[in-house]
This record gives sequence, structure tokens and C-alpha cells, in this order.
Amino acid sequence: MKLHSSTTGQYQTVSGYFEGGVEINGRPFDHSLLVLPETAPRAWPVANFAELTVEHFEQLLAEQPDVVILGTGERQRFVHPRLTAPLLSKQIGVECMDTNAACRTYNILMGEGRKALLALIIEK
Repeated sequence: MKLHSSTTGQYQTVSGYFEGGVEINGRPFDHSLLVLPETAPRAWPVANFAELTVEHFEQLLAEQPDVVILGTGERQRFVHPRLTAPLLSKQIGVECMDTNAACRTYNILMGEGRKALLALIIEK
């Protein structure tokens, strides 16, 4: 599904999503990735939801986001609180939702000027 017909070079916007991937500013990605408004998308070494570790969430701390939007794939799944503890201890919220909802939510928060971090798990 296309979300935006135009892209912006200033901010990283989810412009669409499809089975097995997403488009950021019109560029397709078919692997797990991290997206921030003012930083180019980059790979996130998460092969699938079951392999998430506390280290994956500690990696997100360095970005100092306002909130983390976790796209968990085709369906919404929730991570154990011990995995998100490093973020929650710094009062950084973590919202889990299916990937399509995560993409839409990220775009809304980013459009409001929030430093949202979109962490997408794209399973093969």
C-alpha cells in the first residue's frame, strides 16, 4: 500500500509497505531496519521476533528517541518487559504493533516533530 505520492529528502518517511518489506522515501527494503526522521535507514540485525534480545533494545538507546515504534510483522506481538527495560528505565516508551500500523504511526509522530524511532522486523 502506498502511503505518500511524494517523498522528502529532509525526513525519512514510510512511503509504502508491501508483503515482505517497506519503502522509505520510495526506496524498498526487504530486511529488518531502523528508521529515524533525520537519519538514513539502516539494517537492524533481527532475523525474526523470537530472536529479540535485550541487546537489540540497548542498541536503540544510543539514538535517544522520544518513543520506539516496534513493527512486529504481519500480526501484533508483545515483547517481554525485561527486553525493553533499558529503554523504559530512561522513560522511552516502546509501542508494539503490526508492521503496517507501525509504519502509519511512525509517519504521524514524525510529522508532529517527535523523534520517533521505527524498528521494523521484516521476517523472511
